[in-house]
Amino acid sequence: MFRRIILFCALSALCFISCQKVPITGRKQMSLIPESEMIGMSLTSYTEFLAKNPAVSDADANARMVSKIGTDIQKAVEAFMKEKGLSSRLDGYNWEFHLVNENTVNAWCMPGGKVVVYSGLLPITQTEGALACVMGHEIAHAVARHGNERMSQGLLVQLGGAALSVALSEKPQLAQDLFLQSYGITSQLGMLKYSRTHESEADKMGLVFMAIAGYDPSEAVAFWERMEKASSGNKPPEILSTHPSDATRISDIKAFLPEAMKYYKKK
Repeated sequence: MFRRIILFCALSALCFISCQKVPITGRKQMSLIPESEMIGMSLTSYTEFLAKNPAVSDADANARMVSKIGTDIQKAVEAFMKEKGLSSRLDGYNWEFHLVNENTVNAWCMPGGKVVVYSGLLPITQTEGALACVMGHEIAHAVARHGNERMSQGLLVQLGGAALSVALSEKPQLAQDLFLQSYGITSQLGMLKYSRTHESEADKMGLVFMAIAGYDPSEAVAFWERMEKASSGNKPPEILSTHPSDATRISDIKAFLPEAMKYYKKK
């Protein structure tokens, strides 16, 4: 019992020390893992993913569109973070944007700015603005370090809060699976779900980022309505298996639009 109390106190202290604030929302979050370690893991996982799922050539118009929109949002994120004195939050970022030919309605962004869009998403996005909404949303998850939060929670639950270095040495496969789950990449263990808090934050941050990049945030409403229709029927798109899309979410986006529009300057 005494050891449990000591462990609880130690973890509580660690959680307190590791609390940061999410940009835009100001929510306090727990991050037990140095972001540099998360970025290191992302480089390995990203390379392995692309080796098995080659990126579409830049000669393809859709691949160029993904790269263009991604670069626009990258510049917007960097400008916003610099203005807020938070540029250090992007330390270690080496942005990449790729389209993968896979009939799956999904997209994700790893720590360090490694972004993948699946071709199956494009029939639903339909416009550059809608694709900017999705990419802004996924990039927001990475910038907000939601994956770090989820993996920190996984380490607490499954490994008693062990340091990532310990997890990698003693249970490397588990640590790797936790990482892949945390960022929405296919894993044999299934995916850890983002909370509604994370989703709401990514929605708001993504709207701001796409607006600064010159894409109309109001396109997000029509996009998520199309996603809602796509989720009806048999199996929902992969992106909706962990991304709740419902009337409440669309209503929340509409409520935040006036704030996001303050950042919007039409190209």
